[in-house]
Amino acid sequence: MLKKLDKLIIRAFIGPFVATFFITLLVLVLQFFWLYIDDFVGKGLSAGVILEFIWYQSAALVPLALPLAVLLSSLMTFGNLGETYELVAIKSAGISLLRFMQPLLWVVLLICGVAFLFGNYIIPVANLRSRTLLADIVYAKPSFDIREGVFYDKITGFAIKIGKKEANDSIIRDIIIYEQNSVHQDNFIIAKDGVMRVSDNKRYLEFNLRNGWRYQEKGNSGRENTDFIRLGFKEYNKQFDLSSFQFQRSADSVNKNNQRMLSMRQLDVAIDSLRKDAFSFSDEVQRDVLPSIEFVRFLDSPWKKYPTASKARSLDALIADSLKQTIWLRSQGLAQSLKSNNEMIAGQYEEKQKDLWKHQIEWHRKISLSLACLVLFLIGAPLGSIIRKGGLGSPLVISVVFFMVFYFLGTTGEKFAKAGTMSPFFGMWLSTFVLVPVGLFLTAKAINDSQLFNKEFYYRGWQKLQVYLRRKKEKRGATA
Repeated sequence: MLKKLDKLIIRAFIGPFVATFFITLLVLVLQFFWLYIDDFVGKGLSAGVILEFIWYQSAALVPLALPLAVLLSSLMTFGNLGETYELVAIKSAGISLLRFMQPLLWVVLLICGVAFLFGNYIIPVANLRSRTLLADIVYAKPSFDIREGVFYDKITGFAIKIGKKEANDSIIRDIIIYEQNSVHQDNFIIAKDGVMRVSDNKRYLEFNLRNGWRYQEKGNSGRENTDFIRLGFKEYNKQFDLSSFQFQRSADSVNKNNQRMLSMRQLDVAIDSLRKDAFSFSDEVQRDVLPSIEFVRFLDSPWKKYPTASKARSLDALIADSLKQTIWLRSQGLAQSLKSNNEMIAGQYEEKQKDLWKHQIEWHRKISLSLACLVLFLIGAPLGSIIRKGGLGSPLVISVVFFMVFYFLGTTGEKFAKAGTMSPFFGMWLSTFVLVPVGLFLTAKAINDSQLFNKEFYYRGWQKLQVYLRRKKEKRGATA
């Protein structure tokens, strides 16, 4: 049964949590757009496509925004209560800090559960849609734009140069159109003026040219006796296909096998299959490599019982001089073949192992990111009660510092896990292993009303140290 004190702390936490969550999510989305801004500009994308991408990308960034929102909101909540001396009143009433944190602990555990379900069922779909849409946007051609005095070669097979465009961009002058890699179509067109417009369905670019020449070469391009035709015209109509400039959507199935697009159940199946493939490499070596080594068949043969072999001091003494060169060449070829096969199999095994590590990393990520909310709460709540500062000043700075440590440790651990330097388990839980002791230390300090971040405490300690050093110096002078 919730008491009034529990309702008080929950209400004080919910408001800052919701606000900081959406602010954090907005910052993360803007940071993502800042990295890919060059791929979005000039593509002629509709507002619907951009909003759809923002929607999917926002969903994909939720697991990263939740821990930071929990850290900042818990720090602000306990900092505000400490600044208004409500924490002092609560402790004076005999209520411990752990009892006061208990309702928020249950709320954060609920957030962890929601984050896990969101990351397991919604994030794979959001990652799939956003990754596919981002690839389509990145590989889409820029919107059609011909500049004055510059050859434009984005239309496949053509290079177009316009000397001057009027204010409305439809009337053009001094036009040159060069057709590349063609044998049976117009090769070269020059016109003094004309009208340029895009068809209503934006599928074709139409040039209505006037007062110009068309140059054409016919015949086999590999021969010298080709026909060169020059034809003057008063009006000439030329169309260019612009279908390649239109934004085209790919099917989601293109990226469906990526480990980030899988749930934990699907990851378990994939990890089990990859492990079986890795274990099958020893059988593959015995099946494909060992039979090519001829002496393997004679390893168990009793060659020492033969008189000639027992008297020989080395294998070289058993080989006739006429056969040594032939045996040497065959041995060298066999060794080279074995080396190539071993390198190929080792490369395949390494790729399978890296793929296995990536799937295991993603499996641990779904749990570690959801529990990161609890870890950062254990840091934010006691830290806010120690600092006793509310608002967005000190809490924001401290939250950013701890979140950077959390993010840096997580990224470093993931990089080590992908390289095989560290196991996927330790790599993905590295930030948790480091920050949990910090949270427990801060909680212990907050329970004992520590002066850890009190300037006056350190100032008084510095003064006491100065007095001690001064007295010690005076005592030495008196003794001398």
